[in-house]
Amino acid sequence: MPEERPSIVLFMVDQLAAKWLEGESKRACPTPNIDRLRAGGVSFGQCIVSNPICMAARATLATGLTSRGHGVLQNGYELDPALPTFMHLLRQRRWRTGAFGKVHLIPHFHTVHPDYKPYGFDIVSCTEDPRAGEWLDWVEDEYPALYDSALATIWATEIPELTRYGKRGSDLSARIRDLRAKCQWATDRHPHGTAGYYTLPFPEEVSQTAWITRRAIEFLGKFAPHMPIFAQVSYVQPHSPSCPPEDHMERVDPRYIPAPIPPEWAVEGQAPDCFAGSEGAVSHLHLALGGEVRNEDATPDDWHARRHYYFADLTHLDDQLGKVLAALDQMGRSRSTYVVFLSDHGELLLDHGFTGKGERHYDACVRVPLVIAGPGLKAGSTVDALVQLEDLCPTILDMAGVAYPEPTVLGPYHQGPKPRALPGRSLLPLCRGEAVPRDWRDAAYVESYNNITSSDTACWARTIRTSEWRYTMYPGGRGEQLFRIREDPNEMRNLAFDPRFASARTRLRDRLMELMVLQDYPHTPRSRFALGVH
Repeated sequence: MPEERPSIVLFMVDQLAAKWLEGESKRACPTPNIDRLRAGGVSFGQCIVSNPICMAARATLATGLTSRGHGVLQNGYELDPALPTFMHLLRQRRWRTGAFGKVHLIPHFHTVHPDYKPYGFDIVSCTEDPRAGEWLDWVEDEYPALYDSALATIWATEIPELTRYGKRGSDLSARIRDLRAKCQWATDRHPHGTAGYYTLPFPEEVSQTAWITRRAIEFLGKFAPHMPIFAQVSYVQPHSPSCPPEDHMERVDPRYIPAPIPPEWAVEGQAPDCFAGSEGAVSHLHLALGGEVRNEDATPDDWHARRHYYFADLTHLDDQLGKVLAALDQMGRSRSTYVVFLSDHGELLLDHGFTGKGERHYDACVRVPLVIAGPGLKAGSTVDALVQLEDLCPTILDMAGVAYPEPTVLGPYHQGPKPRALPGRSLLPLCRGEAVPRDWRDAAYVESYNNITSSDTACWARTIRTSEWRYTMYPGGRGEQLFRIREDPNEMRNLAFDPRFASARTRLRDRLMELMVLQDYPHTPRSRFALGVH
C-alpha cells in the first residue's frame, strides 16, 4: 500500500507581530486555538521577515527567493507567474491546491478580481484589502440589504476598476465615498469607533473573515482523506482598519492592554530622516523647546481604543483557526496534515510612535509568529534559531517530499559546484527536535524600499539582526540605529553614536554589507534560460 502523502494548511494572517501574542498582550487577548496549535507543534521565537511589506513578503513565501531574486521589491510590483512556486511544484505532483482570502501577488490597484491560478492554484476564492471583488459580489447576491454596509467598509476608492464595476459597469467609487461620509462608525456600546477602527456594521457570518473560513472548509471537504491537498487560508485581518465583530470586543481584557513604547528617536534628536513627519508617525507629536519631545504627549489619546479593536480582531481570527482545526478533525485529516500558522509581517501598533510596517525595523515590524504542527514533530517545543520567510518554501516542499528543481550550470564553460537553488533551508529537521546545524545562519537580514507614498531613497533601510543586536542603516547619511536587544528588548537606547559601542557598530555594519551582497545569491531564475528551474 503506498505511503499516505500529507496535506498542508497554511493559516496566514496579515500584519501581526509576534509580540502581540506574548507577554501582557497575551493576558489582554486570549487565543486558545493558537495556544492549542503551539501545544501540539513547534513555535519559532525568532522568525524575521526579510522585507516587511505585503507583496514582497508573500512573493518570498511563494517562491523561496529573496526580494531581489523574485523582483517584488515593494507593493506595486507583480510577481511573474512564470517563476516556480511551491504551489506549482505541489500541483505537478498531484496535490490539489487552493487559495482562500488574501493572496496579494497582484497589485490591488490592478484589479479587485485577480486570477491566481497561473501561480499554481487549482481553486481560488479571493478577497483582499480593498474588500471589493468576490466577497462584495457574494454580499450583493446573498445579503442585498447589507450591501451598502459592505460598501462602506471599502477604503481604496481610487482603484480604477471601481469606476466601472461589474457587468453593469457601475461607478461604485462615488457611491462608496458618500456612504463612508454618512457612516456612523461609533456605536452606543463602543463610542470610540472611527473609520480606522470600528465594529462590523453587519453580522459576523457576513464578514470577510468568516467568508474566507467557509470557502476554505468547503475546499477541505471536497476530497477524500487520502487525497493530498494544500490550502492557503489567508486573512485580511488584523491589517488596518481593525473591524472585529462587536461581541469580540468583550473578549479582550482592557486592564492588560499594554501601553505603546514611546518614540525614543524623537527624544534623542537622532531620528533617521524618514521618521519625522512620515506616514505612520504619530501625527500630533509635539516638539518642545530644545527639540525634545515630552513622552506623555507623544502617544495619541486613543491608543487604548486602537489596541482594543486590534486585539478583538485577533480573537476573531483565533476562532477561525479553531474552525479549521475542527474541520480537519471531522474529516479525518488531522493526523496526516501539517498546519503552519504565520503572518506576512508585523504591525507597530503605535510602538515608537508608528503604525503599520515598512522601513521602521523595530521588533513589532519585523518579527512574526510562526508555528508548525504536524506528524512526527516535537510537540510543545520552541526553537530560538533565527529563521526567515525564505525558509518556508523549502519547508513546505520537504513536508510534501517534493524536491525543488536543481539548477543547471550557468553555461557550457562553468566550473566548480552548482549554485544552490534557494537561499533558505527546510525547518522540518528543527521541528523534529534535531540540533540546530553549526552552519545555520547567525544573523537575519531585513530590507525596505519605498513606501507607497514615497520615491525617496531615505526609506531604503537595511538591517542586520542577531540574537544580541539590531543595526539599521539608512543610505546617504540619513541615519543609523543600533540597539542591544538582549538588554534593551524595547529598543529604547540607540547606541549608534555612542563611542563605547563603535567596534560593535563597525562589526555589524561590515556584516550587513556581506548580507546585502549575498541577497543576490543564489542566482535569480528570472530570464536566465541556463538555470533551467521550470
